[in-house]
Order: sequence, then C-alpha cells, then structure tokens
Amino acid sequence: MATDRKLSPEIQPIVDAVNAAAADAPSVWESTPEERRAGYQALVAGVPPGPELAKVRGLAAAGPNGLVMMRSYRADAETVNGIIVFFHGGGWVIGDLETHDHVCRELADKSGALVIAVDYRLAPEHRFPAAVTDSWAALQWIDQNRGGLTGDLQAPIAVCGDSAGGNLAAVMALMARDAEMELVAQLLVYPAVDMRLEGTGSMVENGEGYVLTSDTMQWFRANYLSSDEKEAEQQLIDWRASPILADSLAGVAPALVITGEFDPLRDEGAAYAAALKDAGVEVTHTDYAGMVHIFFQLSPMVPTSTAAVAEVADAARARLA
Repeated sequence: MATDRKLSPEIQPIVDAVNAAAADAPSVWESTPEERRAGYQALVAGVPPGPELAKVRGLAAAGPNGLVMMRSYRADAETVNGIIVFFHGGGWVIGDLETHDHVCRELADKSGALVIAVDYRLAPEHRFPAAVTDSWAALQWIDQNRGGLTGDLQAPIAVCGDSAGGNLAAVMALMARDAEMELVAQLLVYPAVDMRLEGTGSMVENGEGYVLTSDTMQWFRANYLSSDEKEAEQQLIDWRASPILADSLAGVAPALVITGEFDPLRDEGAAYAAALKDAGVEVTHTDYAGMVHIFFQLSPMVPTSTAAVAEVADAARARLA
C-alpha cells in the first residue's frame, strides 16, 4: 500500500470505530444476512436525520412478482423540477429505505426534485435478477406516471444510486436506452459495476481496513448471485449484474460518477466513467481524496460527504432543468 496516502481526518474516527467493532465480531463468512443488516443499521444510526420536508409518502408499483414499494420525498409541496429515482446501496443484501432515508431527504432538499426511493427485494431471499426486475418495474411505473407524480407530463427523470444502488442505476440507464425511455442523467456514487471482482488496484490496496472490504464484496456477490456455482459464473458476466460488460454503452444518459480514494470500488468506478466517455457519453468523474466507501451517507457528520451530496444534487438540478 502506498505510504503517502492518508485518510481524511474527517473520516478517520469513523473508520477507527468500524475497525474496532470488526476486530471483535465474527468474520463476514460467519455472519448471517440478518446480522449484517443489523450492523449496517447500527452504523448509520448515528447519522443525524435528514431535513424536514413538505411531503414524504409511500408509493407502490405493480411488478411481475408483486408490488414494488417506494417512498417519495419532496421539499416543496407545490412544485418540483423533475424526478430522481434513487436505488439504495448495501450490497443488494443489507440496505433498505431506512438506511438511506436521510440521503434521500438531503437530495430532495438540495435538488428541488421529487426523489423516489425504490424498495427492491433483497438477496439472498431474492437473488439476481430480482433487484433488477423490481427496479425496472418501478422505473417504468414512474415513467408512465410522470404527470400524476409531478403535475408535468414531460417531467424529466434521472436515476441515482450508491454502491449496489449505483450498479442498479447504471443498469437502469442501459435498459432505458434500449426501451427508448428518456433519462436526463445517471448519478452513480461509487458504483459496483464489475461482478468479476478480479483484483483491481483499489480492491487490493483498499481491500481491508477501510469499512468495505474485499471479503465483504465477495460475500455480497455470493449472496446476490445464484447459489448454483455454474449459474453464478454465467450471471457474473451478465451485463445486468456487471454493466461494464454491456456490448455497448453508447446512447445512455449523461453520467456523474463519484468515487473515493480509499474505496475498494474506486478503480471499477473510474473504469466505468472512462468506458462511458469512450462510448461518447458525457461524463463527469469526481474522486474524493481521503474518503472511504459509505462516506456519501455520512452527511452532515463529515463535511466532504455534504459536498458530495451537493455535487449530486447540483448535477441533478442542472440536468433536470
């Protein structure tokens, strides 16, 4: 590991606390999804709640496997400038609407958009492609109900997500392109875009000690993809699991890609930004120095986190306009 790299002092105490807790806990391979979900909830429980908004309510979209639940956030009861469809992170296994409630509130407050968070089914109870199927059903419903949701039949839509949610947002951008559904932006925060996990530089140098570990990524993959080894091998190269392996990225919505210096997913996020640019897609890539995975969820505790949320909100506002 390079010796001249330093964690930001803003994030160091949080990383120290996570490492201390991990030292006394069973390995990820000895943990159940329920235990990991409880740990994730505890990790984000110390983050202050997001801003009070004019309206927060539940929604539901009909999907091929039943209703897909959602939650909408609006800062202004009268007007919004468009829709941000948000897909939460958590490795497709441990996140939910509650772990990202404060993030969605901040995005709604800062962007002026109607933010709709999708409560897709989690693995391993519902393995790949359940999360993709639910996310697509939700996005189609939102597309078909733009007018009822916002009062504007032509309300623009952006997709957004962090980590596993960034994966789903990237996949939705590809599916929307293929279905000729117009999206104005894809806002990807440290997205997981390559399920092969083949040992990028950041996966090696940041693979232990920085909140998200390479072992945890392997555990997420084992829980998300099929429990049948041969089927899982095919799924990990499916573009709906690894969007960087899509035959073409041309024609997808303009992208913002955010990465963190100490994140194992840093290099695949950067590679996805480069691949989008090579395909002719307008891309902005911001790598936040000194930051670890999950930093986006730590606003306002960590000032850089607040800056990252503001960058996403500003990009959304510009594209929705």
